[in-house]
Amino acid sequence: MKQYEAVIKAMEDNGGYCSLGHLYQNVPIHDWKTKTPFASIRRIVQDERFFFKIKPGLWALKSHREKLPNSVSSLMNENDEHEVNGENTHTFYQGTLVEIGNLKGYTTYVPPQDSRRIFLDRPLRSIVRLNEVYQFTFSETIRRIRSIDVIWFNDRRYPACVFEVEHTTNFSTSLLKFLELQDFNVRMNIVSHQTRRRDFEDKLNLTGFTPIRHLVRFLSYEDISRWNARLVELVLTEQQLVRPVI
Repeated sequence: MKQYEAVIKAMEDNGGYCSLGHLYQNVPIHDWKTKTPFASIRRIVQDERFFFKIKPGLWALKSHREKLPNSVSSLMNENDEHEVNGENTHTFYQGTLVEIGNLKGYTTYVPPQDSRRIFLDRPLRSIVRLNEVYQFTFSETIRRIRSIDVIWFNDRRYPACVFEVEHTTNFSTSLLKFLELQDFNVRMNIVSHQTRRRDFEDKLNLTGFTPIRHLVRFLSYEDISRWNARLVELVLTEQQLVRPVI
């Protein structure tokens, strides 16, 4: 089987679409005579004869364009820059952040009101590891931050990283939530389309957000996609290196 045929089969087995991370895990790259199989996969999915990109990090077969599940096909109708709602895009990157957190060994959380939203083929609640925020501080602070899109908790049950996915909405609301965590050692992240970076910087530079200005960073959708794919690649590479010799 040729390399591109193996990628096509992996997508067909998954309903006609795949994330890069899923391809890394399910294409039989051990049969490939190359030292850079993951780079080969990234190159193959860009072949417009067979594949098309739905979102950064998410690809599909052209032959399945009309047969994709609603949770996936709906993503094609949401333009990253101008879609008014963007709920499906929001959920996609929310779920991707949960997957990254799980791979890194954190206890992952999304708000209860988001837990039933469908991430590709399953509800978010099926991949998070925590249903309620740990009571790590005063109850009023917990109440204000429990609506943050994604929280990663460390082994001591304190928040280590928080993420707000802002597709089109105002950054100020997210930054106000982050202010509640200014006294904790938390990495704060706003995730959005690259074209919104300047708007993010303008909001963050407002005087009211001075206490957290040095704690908050902007991550584009492309950043999240690369992070997820590279992390899966690292995990698989480590598994190969420590595989016991029989």
